[in-house]
Amino acid sequence: MQEKLQTENKMGVMPVNKLLLSMAVPMMISMLVQALYNVVDSIFVSRISENALTAVSLAFPMQNLLISFAVGFGVGINALMSRALGEKDPAHASRIAISGMVLEAASYVIFLILGLFFTETFMRAQISGEVPAEDAAEIISHGVSYLRIVLIFSFGVFIEITYERILQSTGRTTLSMITQLIGAILNIIFDPILIFGLLGFPEMGIAGAAVATVGGQIVAAIVAFFINKHWNREITLAGARPSKVSMLAISRISIPSIVMSSISSVTTFFMNLILTTFTATAAAVFGVYFKLQSFVFMPVFGLNNGMVPIIGYNYGANKPERIHKTIKLSMLYATLLMVIGFAVFQLLPEQLLLLFDASEDMLNIGGPALRIISFSFLLAGLNIIASSSCQAFGYGMYSLYISAARQLVILVPAAYLLSLTGTLSNVWLSFPVAEAVSVFVCQFLLRHVLKKTGMEPPKATRVLELNAEHPAFKALEAAVKSDAERARKLVGILHAQALLIAGEELEDPSAYAEDVCSLF
Repeated sequence: MQEKLQTENKMGVMPVNKLLLSMAVPMMISMLVQALYNVVDSIFVSRISENALTAVSLAFPMQNLLISFAVGFGVGINALMSRALGEKDPAHASRIAISGMVLEAASYVIFLILGLFFTETFMRAQISGEVPAEDAAEIISHGVSYLRIVLIFSFGVFIEITYERILQSTGRTTLSMITQLIGAILNIIFDPILIFGLLGFPEMGIAGAAVATVGGQIVAAIVAFFINKHWNREITLAGARPSKVSMLAISRISIPSIVMSSISSVTTFFMNLILTTFTATAAAVFGVYFKLQSFVFMPVFGLNNGMVPIIGYNYGANKPERIHKTIKLSMLYATLLMVIGFAVFQLLPEQLLLLFDASEDMLNIGGPALRIISFSFLLAGLNIIASSSCQAFGYGMYSLYISAARQLVILVPAAYLLSLTGTLSNVWLSFPVAEAVSVFVCQFLLRHVLKKTGMEPPKATRVLELNAEHPAFKALEAAVKSDAERARKLVGILHAQALLIAGEELEDPSAYAEDVCSLF
């Protein structure tokens, strides 16, 4: 068996704020780039037609489901590997990594089948009868072309995310950032080339956007593999074997995360159904919103990705003070990022929409939509950090409860009921309402997890202060000089009162009562 690590990982010793920033900033940068290439995808697609943009928006739930599986199992790998490293057991960490790879491979097979046989069925299911037949046919055709390529060649994203999470687990977030940047930059470069047939390449239209996406993912996967092989020395995958115990442990964390993210796909599916009853443009606006909000949420998710291994490592090392400080700082930074996003959406909604070649109709719908929905940003940062903290402790089901409460229990029903008013702008109100309710659920569950794991925030030391001018102090001072027994009783009474104020029980209530009575 591989010898346990003798040196302390930086996640257990570096000052928390410096550690969090060093872990999170590279991830935030890479996530911003990821957000950029998602937006660039849609910007170039919008130049084809508004129907092409709507098609990409309707394909998003399935694409998001794919990412949910890849990232979900990555969360389990990350949390458990970090904990194993905190416990100084790299051999166990390696078994977790290889077991996670098996689960990621099985996930790819599922989406391969969906890509081969079910893309058209999925697209047709979201088209309302209110959409004109000609537009519906064009949207379905574009959507099938795009989604089929993304699903069939999705092995790249599964490999890429797996190796990135392994790097993050050992604290090498900068190397993880490099792999994501390479994939994203390639996608951005090849989007216009393949969509419009530049530099001698064939004009592929919306299929070109899909090819650019999967091509970037595959190259990033290759780079991530070689980086892990040559620079990630804490983990040795050669010779490691998957184990049922490790796969079950990963699944206990990952499946709730997958279901949680999948809820977002289900929510988007139903929101598309609700919005297309008004107009196909409303669904396009919703799709554009999802692309734009990624600029706000992706840095928070990057912060989140930097936070999770820190919590996992220090949980394994039994360092609750570092965990508490990590969560507190993460919530502060997440809220600041969200406030910035809120300000941009309030001040520049039309300008943002014009990036997507927005028609007058889209501007009329989209301006109020972005302003109303962005109020949800003010609380979303707290919810994201609280939810992910639960996952880092291994309580993935709690994150699932949070997501289900926010989206399925509140958001979709609220959106449907508000749609019955016949006013589209009312539908957008469901987003801030859902976020406001879920913040209470998040904070309650996080406090419960901290208490259950023994990682509660350190309590401030209670100090009994005496005013030198107070009669009680003067009486005590006089008693010390003249009557030692009386002084003992006074000190005992003061101590007992301090315990009662602190909510503690007295060791001997009868003795306390006798001491009080003896003074009269």
